[in-house]
Amino acid sequence: MDLPVMPPVKPMLAKAVSGVPAADAHGGLVYEPKWDGFRCIAFRDGDDVLLASRSGKPLDRYFPDVVDAVREALPPRCVVDGEIVVARDSRLDFELLSARVHPAASRVARLAQETPAALVVFDVLALGDEDLTGEPQSRRHDVLDGLGLDGPLVHATRRTRDRDVAQQWFEVFEGAGLDGIVAKPVGLPYAPGKRSMLKVKHERTADVVLAGYRPHKDSTEDLPLVGSLLVGLHDVDGVLQFVGAASSFTAARRAELAVELAPLVVTADHPWIGGPGGASDDGASDGADGPGECARPGRRHAGRAARICPSWRYDRRSSSRSPTTTWRAKGSATPSSSSGSGSTANP
Repeated sequence: MDLPVMPPVKPMLAKAVSGVPAADAHGGLVYEPKWDGFRCIAFRDGDDVLLASRSGKPLDRYFPDVVDAVREALPPRCVVDGEIVVARDSRLDFELLSARVHPAASRVARLAQETPAALVVFDVLALGDEDLTGEPQSRRHDVLDGLGLDGPLVHATRRTRDRDVAQQWFEVFEGAGLDGIVAKPVGLPYAPGKRSMLKVKHERTADVVLAGYRPHKDSTEDLPLVGSLLVGLHDVDGVLQFVGAASSFTAARRAELAVELAPLVVTADHPWIGGPGGASDDGASDGADGPGECARPGRRHAGRAARICPSWRYDRRSSSRSPTTTWRAKGSATPSSSSGSGSTANP
């Protein structure tokens, strides 16, 4: 592979704002739907295709259908930024998308047939021999329009310069499983790894049970540190189901949490011992690359369901294997000190 922009490339990110910003802010904005999938930078050089996740991990083996679609739809030499999504019944389905990340090649091949994925493209980093990352967003959009990506498996995202239209999208598209709105300054060059764009996300909260944690990668016996909190909800049978994790803590707060939670740690009689997924032990969420991995033996600490995390922010709601619904949490809430031992949260 020999392209003007070579992997690894960190995708340009967005910082959260409240409310859809004015169209003339930041020198002029263009609005796009915020797709709820796996961020992906796709590199194509002839028959060579690399699908790179937000963290730079290859996604090719999990999405052979997208690799084939890229070869079919994209120019012979290019680098594009987009989102891999799976739709079911006219709405995005993050749970089905996550199921595509599986170690067995036979299952990957079957799922590619049963639940085909699509690549939604919203930026072009390189085309032919030209590096476009230093060009303004408006020109990169012109280049994207010139590619004529109209599906079915590779297509360009919708966009508008009209704030009222963007506000309507924000209100209506949630029913289709989209995650909000992204606003991009029209003069913005591509800034890998920087939060140069703006995002408006739907506010969602739920009361959840804090029932375990994973230690941070730098945690030691002398200085224990919490990497991520593991939370759950009870299903209709009263079983505590894992629904997500939170890992956005300062180093000082990680140490404080380790001390606060130490008295609650148990080694038996807990439904999650041997158990749920979560965030990685360095505190980084695995959600961008697929479902969280289970901790290594001895690296997860389960606790009594002794505290409630009120008003926990979460990213998405996904159907559960149980008769109820689970919540895929991804927040920074901390335990409520007012909750007594043995407290539980109701779904």
